[in-house]
Amino acid sequence: MNWVVRRIINLVLTIFISVSVTFFIVRIMPGNPIDTLIQEYLMEGYSYREALTAVHSIIGYMPDQPLHIQYIDYWKALLRGDLGRSVSLATSVAQILGFAIPWTVFIVSISLLLSFALGVALGVYAAYRRGSLFDHSISVFASISRSIPPYIIGVVFVVFLAVQLRLFPAYGPYGGGVTPGFTLQFIGSVLYHAALPVITYIVTTFGGWMLAMKSNTVSVLGEYYVVAAKARGLPDRRISLTYVGRNAILPLFTRFAISIGYMFGGVVFVETIFSYPGIGSYLSYALRVRDWTLMTGCFLLITIAVVVSNFVADLLYSRLDPRIRFSAK
Repeated sequence: MNWVVRRIINLVLTIFISVSVTFFIVRIMPGNPIDTLIQEYLMEGYSYREALTAVHSIIGYMPDQPLHIQYIDYWKALLRGDLGRSVSLATSVAQILGFAIPWTVFIVSISLLLSFALGVALGVYAAYRRGSLFDHSISVFASISRSIPPYIIGVVFVVFLAVQLRLFPAYGPYGGGVTPGFTLQFIGSVLYHAALPVITYIVTTFGGWMLAMKSNTVSVLGEYYVVAAKARGLPDRRISLTYVGRNAILPLFTRFAISIGYMFGGVVFVETIFSYPGIGSYLSYALRVRDWTLMTGCFLLITIAVVVSNFVADLLYSRLDPRIRFSAK
């Protein structure tokens, strides 16, 4: 229990420090959208004080306040659940994230599950067929695919599969003439538009799962308890599932849990290329226009997701592995 309490305290401190550092960094970045907004009001004939008041009505605080006062006010608002208002979109950041989160969770959860399942299956098969042509071929392909940036694969898919062959739509979460709702037409359109982003994610990530699973499986196959199980005449299927697969996949569960936390920030380029309205797309937009509040909100969400997923991964691994559970008490 003491270990859990220490981890929770560490989790809270990590979030606090990350949010604080992010708050100050985004405000010292080159380019100030608030100054640009003030200049626009001044060009329309507003006085400087009127321009400040107009900007205050958009962003929720006076832009001429000292930075430390803005920092204190930000934490006060954050503790109330108020993430502020987007400087460029003049909309609540919470509303923007509330709209974007379901799209990101939908596309990345499907991609992550399929990538993990495919990588584990191919890794086990390659380990049992190590040294064969299949093993060499799939290992080379996995190494190459995981080293290519996702945006390059995405651009290639858009050019060839969407533009030239017209097999998939090039952008958007669903068709323009489709009315959102729980209908077969809408669901089919969403799945159709998600196909290329999902394929892009799988192609660029399954290699890591496959190579890790292959390495773990080869290592487990040489353990004494596997040799003893074979000597006892146990069925190969039971040995593969109970003795080999279960122990080989154990380290990957921790990595999988951590990857869930990274889902909110790991698809920035993919969502941008396919104009998918997820967290990554809005983060890319916020960085491009220097939208402080939207950037801070996106980074806050990503930070919380990553830190919590690491905490869950620690708890999960301590439950799966009795040795870790014993040492954690």
